[in-house]
Amino acid sequence: MNNKQHLSKETQNFLQKDKKNLLLGSVIATIIAISPYLYYLHESVPDTKVWDTFLFTYNSGYFGSANNAMYFVFSKLIPLLLIFIWFFTCRHWWYHTLLVPITMYLYQLFIIFNDDVNYVDEFQLFYMIPIMAIIIPSVYLLRAKMFNKINEANKSLEELENEFKISPKNFWDRIKQYF
Repeated sequence: MNNKQHLSKETQNFLQKDKKNLLLGSVIATIIAISPYLYYLHESVPDTKVWDTFLFTYNSGYFGSANNAMYFVFSKLIPLLLIFIWFFTCRHWWYHTLLVPITMYLYQLFIIFNDDVNYVDEFQLFYMIPIMAIIIPSVYLLRAKMFNKINEANKSLEELENEFKISPKNFWDRIKQYF
């Protein structure tokens, strides 16, 4: 008999889940580790106004060269990628505040591809006000609720933080909890 036959179904499920977590953690760690290399991918883009590839043609418009445009794209895209990883892996009660910088970077990426804009990063705060108007009071109310519970229950801040942590079972559960 081999070892798998001796393990209970529960133990086999646990080991299977552990393997999936290890694989997902390895992918995330690899993405974080190579993020500096991803950032410098813009250096492989030619310094021409029009960039022709077998997939698409990009006209740099306002930026003057495709290399400059991709510099701006990657300077927004890589931090956005890292904040997304943080958002989907964070288990603290305040993780929704990460939606504010996510929104800011998404708006900046949208502006980069809009050829009519003369100044990137100038007025994004005005467009972020509705998002901030929802997130900041929500986080403040959650914080107030936590401190009320601390005063009533004699629990430490760490114990309360553990109560508010969201621990989804798998990647899709993490995605579903945000929508």
